Amino acid sequence: APQQFKQLLMVSGFDRYFQIAPCFRDEDLRADRSLEFYQLDVEMSFVTQEDVFAAIEPVMHGVFEEFADGKKVDPYPFVRIPYRESIALFGTDKPDLRNPIEMQDVSEHFRDGGFGLFNKILAGDAKNAVWAIPAPTGGSRAFCDRMNSWAQGEGQPGLGYIFWSEDQGGWGGPIAKNLGAEATDALMKSLAMGKGDAAFFAAGDPSVFYKFAGNARTKLGQDLNLISDDEFKFCWIVDFPMFEWSEEEKKVDFSHNPFSMPQGEMEALETKDPLDILAYQYDIVCNGYELCSGAIRNHKAEIMLKAFEIAGYDASVVEDQFGGMLNAFRYGAPPHGGLAPGIDRIVMLLANQTAIREVIAFPLNQQGQDLLMSAPSDAAERQYKELHIRAALPLKT
Repeated sequence: APQQFKQLLMVSGFDRYFQIAPCFRDEDLRADRSLEFYQLDVEMSFVTQEDVFAAIEPVMHGVFEEFADGKKVDPYPFVRIPYRESIALFGTDKPDLRNPIEMQDVSEHFRDGGFGLFNKILAGDAKNAVWAIPAPTGGSRAFCDRMNSWAQGEGQPGLGYIFWSEDQGGWGGPIAKNLGAEATDALMKSLAMGKGDAAFFAAGDPSVFYKFAGNARTKLGQDLNLISDDEFKFCWIVDFPMFEWSEEEKKVDFSHNPFSMPQGEMEALETKDPLDILAYQYDIVCNGYELCSGAIRNHKAEIMLKAFEIAGYDASVVEDQFGGMLNAFRYGAPPHGGLAPGIDRIVMLLANQTAIREVIAFPLNQQGQDLLMSAPSDAAERQYKELHIRAALPLKT
């Protein structure tokens, strides 16, 4: 992506820029991803986050209004949801707002209560919690058992549940049996559930189980026919964490975009726990797909060096890899920000497809191969020599 180059344009005096830019990304391939794609790349100087939102919302809304084929399109301004709130409510930073289910922390209903397993989990660590995933109209033992089997197929030990019905004393499920009638009724009121509804539960460290909980929410929405197919619902996800803990590398690392401005700038970097620092980063999400990502950029060399230092990068490494940007910033750079909607993914949504390759001419497969052209193909030894490359694998002559 032209990330660094468009920022250098801002420093050089081009205060507004856009282009339809080809991009190449080395990332895990999924149905909605491609190694090569196009984006509407935008960058602007002397803007705030709100200015960027105001510039792009009419564009996104207008494109979808034009090609939505009669489907309802959310008006702008789009809903703004902080990242941590999105994780807590939906179990993802790419929520499908057509699904009305919102998760809820119900730890207090189980703390020191009659259901021993959840009580033990909550007592084991202060960060542990119990989340409820409401299931409107899901109140039958057969449906709850199917969800439990699905959870086991996802590698979980199971999925605890309570369902409320007209018979069997008004409720069912092993959790309700242990919790007792009074606590079960209080839980029903807290979740705004009624007869014929159910609730499923995930317990433990939310940072570990939130993705599974989000997947359960999605499956409930699909299986209970709660998701409308005739609308496009947009939202902004804002206030992303600047850093995250990398369990693989056992260190703090960048969570999103290393070139973003931390909220609070240098003071935040010097005084806050890195995992508490938020960034001016934002995504546009539509129907569960990230369509656009962007940020207000870090335009100060000293803040950039400090941010990379927190992530474990020595100043010499940053100078070596990003010296062009650092030198430009030292001349004096305007505050700037931007974003880049993915064109292929937008077309995928408008075409009612779930695989991005369906809207790309001559797409690569999920292994990054062009099967039509048999590429990539083997190179001859002379071709390596021309480029002064030595191959570790045996060469074909």
